[in-house]
Amino acid sequence: MAVKGLPPRIEMPRVVFMTRFMLRPDAVLDQAYREHGDFFHFVTPLDRTLCVTANPDTIKQVFRGDPEVFRAGEGNETLGPLVGSHSTLLLDGAEHMRHRKMLLPPFHGERMREYGALMEEVAERHVASWPQDQPFSAIESTQAITLEVVQRAVFGIEDGQRLDHVAQLLRAVLDPMANRWQMLALMLAPSRWGPRSPWGRFRQRVREADVAIYEEIRARRADADAAERGDVMSLLLQARDEQGEPLSERELRDELVTLLVAGHETTATSLAWTLERISRHPEVLARLEDEPDGEYLDAVIKESLRLRPVVPAVARKLAEPVELGGYELPAGVYIVPSIYLTHRRPDIYPDPLAFRPERFLENPPSNTEYLPFGGGVRRCLGASFAQFEMKVVLGTILRHRRIHAPKQRSERITRRSITFAPSAGGRIVARAA
Repeated sequence: MAVKGLPPRIEMPRVVFMTRFMLRPDAVLDQAYREHGDFFHFVTPLDRTLCVTANPDTIKQVFRGDPEVFRAGEGNETLGPLVGSHSTLLLDGAEHMRHRKMLLPPFHGERMREYGALMEEVAERHVASWPQDQPFSAIESTQAITLEVVQRAVFGIEDGQRLDHVAQLLRAVLDPMANRWQMLALMLAPSRWGPRSPWGRFRQRVREADVAIYEEIRARRADADAAERGDVMSLLLQARDEQGEPLSERELRDELVTLLVAGHETTATSLAWTLERISRHPEVLARLEDEPDGEYLDAVIKESLRLRPVVPAVARKLAEPVELGGYELPAGVYIVPSIYLTHRRPDIYPDPLAFRPERFLENPPSNTEYLPFGGGVRRCLGASFAQFEMKVVLGTILRHRRIHAPKQRSERITRRSITFAPSAGGRIVARAA
């Protein structure tokens, strides 16, 4: 019989909790799991009640539940100021499915694989500039690689000066969010504060980036050869829904920014984590150097995404009361499947803190036990693209460089924007292969 109400609560002042969660998110989650098990809740400074679960059966209920009840768009509402209200991430119901169907084709099958040569060329050029035999933070390079790939494959920008200009504007939006203290200020500051407040400065940077994005959209609309181009923006300009209607200019802007955020920062962080992990596991690195492509590289990527998922959770806002995990949860609370904690369950992953890519060759987990890209009808649209890009970039690095760790101690997990990132950026040492 279900218990009416909420699972155990993390007893801590809200501001203290959010500050700790910003600085050491993994420690907070690990402590909550030890003290409360795989279902607990906390209340944010904005009075949102988040019920966190790491139980695969409960997660299955969430992912297979009625999307009109488990509202993912409302669960992502904190991303609204960045991605916009017409982003797939913030939509629910029929409008979400309309956008999803229009966005899906560029990211699957042969169309996606056509971007492979571009990814390899970009990676080779950036890797060639790596310092020799001295430590550096991999994330700076992986960010540059994934940003250029997004600009060229998604936005279709090829002109060098234009690439630099747009990159500068986009980084001006994303970089402050990567700073833990600035991100904490955004989370704690009321959004109604004026232009000199953290939110005011953030909105101004978004507006400046929007000018460049709308210029690209309008230039592409006016391009007589747009229908022959293969970049995602050109494909989305041609896309039509079941009623024959295209995406509006504002809808297109919001989806392009969503692809930028989801396809740049997260993939760059995943690549940095993978380099950090393999550089500290010589036996894995040696096998990769012998097999820089193929199923073992796939397993390494999956194990990195398991042990160091860059997005720690997904969220659904309940539109009505629901029985989950032995509790009758009220409408209005957020049910939050924890990717981070689920990936560390010893009953699913024996010796869960060990970096063992072989586990994905021996006994692959189910899609409610392994969920780096979420699940159900809201699984990340760009999951295949991200994994493909990681494989191409890592394979390129392994063919051109030999890497090792400047010190054996693993880097801690820290908060960077919406991601869990390596505390020192994934520092490695590289030399020519």
